Amino acid sequence: MGKKIAAVLTNMFEDVEYTSPAKEFKDAGHEVVTIEKEKGKQVTGKNNEATVIIDESIDDVNPEEFDALFIPGGFSPDQLRADERFVTFAKHFMDVKKPVLAICHGPQLLITARTLEGRKATGFKSIQVDMDYAGANVKDEEVVVCDNQLVTSRQPDDIPAFNRESLKLLDK
Repeated sequence: MGKKIAAVLTNMFEDVEYTSPAKEFKDAGHEVVTIEKEKGKQVTGKNNEATVIIDESIDDVNPEEFDALFIPGGFSPDQLRADERFVTFAKHFMDVKKPVLAICHGPQLLITARTLEGRKATGFKSIQVDMDYAGANVKDEEVVVCDNQLVTSRQPDDIPAFNRESLKLLDK
């Protein structure tokens, strides 16, 4: 049975950090629903390699409707974390122990949601100190899985490991 995955992103996301996992998730039978401020909006990756049409507005979704949260990196998570609606949405998944899949700068949203304390995680090199300040047990590894709930990776090179561990978690 496929899972329904909420993917939160906006302009300047890291193209391949969305496209590769999203394709793998869909190929494995999962549904990926893109969420931004505005339904139907077209958002573009920072490398101009990917454009995504947003499926739902953050105002029209309830985190209860989803089985997992996917946060691609790039500049998107930093923009989203300035909006309390996305912070609250992400916090729900962490609080109720649903799978959260965050790559590169994705954990920035989890830092703002104050949900990394005591959790093993990784992220892009430049945010690892922020994650440390947020109370995370930061590992400099290609993929870190914590409590059968949180999957984090550092950068595009880590995508194969990120996809593998994310799919393992989604299949549980």
